[in-house]
Amino acid sequence: MQIQLINLKRQYESIKEEVDKEVLDVLSAGQYIMGKNVKEFEREISEYIGVKNSVSVGNGTDALIIALKALGIGRGDEVITTPFTFFATAESISFVGATPVFVDVDINTYNIDPEKIEEKITDKTKAIMPVHIFGQPCDMDAINEIAKKHNLKVIEDACQAIGSEYKGKKAGSLSDIACFSFFPTKNLGCAGDGGMIVTDDDNLAALCRALRAHGSGADGQKAFNIINDIKEDAAEDSGNDNTIYNPLKYYNYLIGQNSRLDELQAAILRVKLRNLDKWNNARRRHARFYNEQLKDTNLAAPFETNNVKHVYHLYILCSDDRSKMINYLKENGIATGVYYPIPLHLQKAYQDLGYKEGDLPNAEYLSHRTFAIPMFAELTDEEKEYIVDTIKKFGE
Repeated sequence: MQIQLINLKRQYESIKEEVDKEVLDVLSAGQYIMGKNVKEFEREISEYIGVKNSVSVGNGTDALIIALKALGIGRGDEVITTPFTFFATAESISFVGATPVFVDVDINTYNIDPEKIEEKITDKTKAIMPVHIFGQPCDMDAINEIAKKHNLKVIEDACQAIGSEYKGKKAGSLSDIACFSFFPTKNLGCAGDGGMIVTDDDNLAALCRALRAHGSGADGQKAFNIINDIKEDAAEDSGNDNTIYNPLKYYNYLIGQNSRLDELQAAILRVKLRNLDKWNNARRRHARFYNEQLKDTNLAAPFETNNVKHVYHLYILCSDDRSKMINYLKENGIATGVYYPIPLHLQKAYQDLGYKEGDLPNAEYLSHRTFAIPMFAELTDEEKEYIVDTIKKFGE
């Protein structure tokens, strides 16, 4: 038997007819950028997450960068985050000119440890960026309390956690601003790259809309007015025939970037969003099966806190014999993945920050031991049985 870590083809086959129709409709309509599907998808995400504003962008990394820019974070600022995550989390902070400050993780949840945050706060700290790693929300009450005490902003990196919940509220609705990725392997993934920024703050949303499209047009003008405390939305006089051309299209008010979700991707994501809860619930069932079947092994299974709904973007095990286990599973046709082999504070890209081995022991411990086994909604009972039976035979 050969079992992939994630099988995207099966997901597509389950919704093929509907997806194909929507894609052909977009191609036939001839509007491929910022069309009706983008607008409707943003509205649907807002409704799903429970926020006022959703701003689609080109990918999850851009979502983080634009969110940071909208908050005015840049050179000389510090943002506290976790070292046990994908590189884009810290990269986005560095990209805007700020410095990531790494705080160790909880050894059980793998999320940033709130009890270790305050000691890293300085007069340069402007925000905290928790990551809901592998699909489990962080302890957001504790993080938000610290942020409020020190007048900091909170940016959720929810790129792996769409549909997850913390105390009954969806990830993405738990902070000042939040970011999602729609990379194909995510729980809600498109057929390429895509991302989303969500917030209840109308001004932040306006800034994000401007920043995603060169700081131009009506969105750019609105953002400019917000930044400069201009109350009137007086239109520029373009001197052109306004009945033919958008008079503001080539008026640029901010230095932004080009990061827009394609209409094709939005159409695909709208179909998938309608299936997301069903798929997440399937992942949770698979996780419960794994947990029960592997409880008597020497592997540490994922720990789910009582007040969250974990959506298992990845199902992570922890083993002192990771390399041997991975090779053994590969020999038996079971794919695995290592998340993450090097914590961010020890990456070469951040050697100038001066971290050394031993500084963040929990993240370092996990980086040497954690690995993922197959997890996707369409896993069959036969495949799951084979996976756990194979694992149980390890070392025999």
